Amino acid sequence: MATDEEIKTALEQVVDPEINLSIIELGLVREIDQSVEPNVVRMLLTTPFCPYAPQIVAQVKEAVTTVTGKPAEVEILPEQWTPEMMPDPGLLGRW
Repeated sequence: MATDEEIKTALEQVVDPEINLSIIELGLVREIDQSVEPNVVRMLLTTPFCPYAPQIVAQVKEAVTTVTGKPAEVEILPEQWTPEMMPDPGLLGRW
């Protein structure tokens, strides 16, 4: 079984094309649940109607499946994203 850290490392390759930061850098991934199949990634979007949502969700599923060898689903949470959720909000300075 892959660790959550291995999954997060893979998810660092999933970049929000509008902001040019990874979903990990943006703090969008809130939970990784490997106790169920398919694995579930619970995450936020930067805006409720993000035009890149389908692309980001597809990339998350692919990244998790590649690392774990098991299917993955993405659950988009209704919570509103804010820059304070980022591990390093200073990264937005380059946006």
